[in-house]
Amino acid sequence: MNHQPSPPLKLLTIAGSDSGGAAGLQADLRTWAVLGAYGMSVITAVTAQNSRAVNAVQCMSPAFVAAQLDAVLSDYGAAAIKTGFIGRADLIITISAKLQQYGCRQVVIDPVLVNHRGQPMFPDLARQLYISYLLPLAALLTPNYHEAAVLLNTPSPDPHDLTRLSWLCRRLHQLGARNVLLKGGRQGQEMVDMFYDGQQLHEVRSPRLETINTHGAGDTLAAAVCVALARGDTVKTAVTLAHQFTAQAIQNSASWQLGGGHGPVFPVLGNL
Repeated sequence: MNHQPSPPLKLLTIAGSDSGGAAGLQADLRTWAVLGAYGMSVITAVTAQNSRAVNAVQCMSPAFVAAQLDAVLSDYGAAAIKTGFIGRADLIITISAKLQQYGCRQVVIDPVLVNHRGQPMFPDLARQLYISYLLPLAALLTPNYHEAAVLLNTPSPDPHDLTRLSWLCRRLHQLGARNVLLKGGRQGQEMVDMFYDGQQLHEVRSPRLETINTHGAGDTLAAAVCVALARGDTVKTAVTLAHQFTAQAIQNSASWQLGGGHGPVFPVLGNL
């Protein structure tokens, strides 16, 4: 007797393409594939990059990004959506308008605002537009501590200063995101992320691994959160499960050397 499988969860990434395959929409789609979800993509930019550097970026036009969003959301729809690299002020406005037009609620905003050195990549206008147009739509905002500092227009904190990180997390919530996960804190041999739901602040901890192969970890985490949100988990549960999933993805590739620089994390087939 043939058993027809249920349709998979439909998830959408709005992000840049990483030619090296480590981050961006490639990391999102890889995560969703191993978790059994159906991944769709709206490309905001195409990059020429590898494990050492980003050598060139070509951004899409607002009209083309809007056309991609219309094509996907008017037909497939999406149970959850993740934004990654956006790159242009006018794209922030375009994406916000389309997410509101289609009534998208389960939106994970991963604010890609700094380079791998923690330095801001865009003029202050991008920060202002994120706050005005994207944070109010966020079921979850997932900045690292450098990106949190950019959004709040304050100096980057010491990642070991957990008191400062918890303050930044609460301040980000006040900007409009329904929930905030601030990444990158450290204490001893542990990584400490801060999750705030507007009422309670929770520390999400995992062992710190000594590896340079962490490219795409933030994308993998946010993408895994999308899977859990799409199936109906609470945001806190989604964050906890995604954190464990990402820690395992880092462990999987910790000793690899695929290129000459920072290598990717690598999730494998499994459950969340």
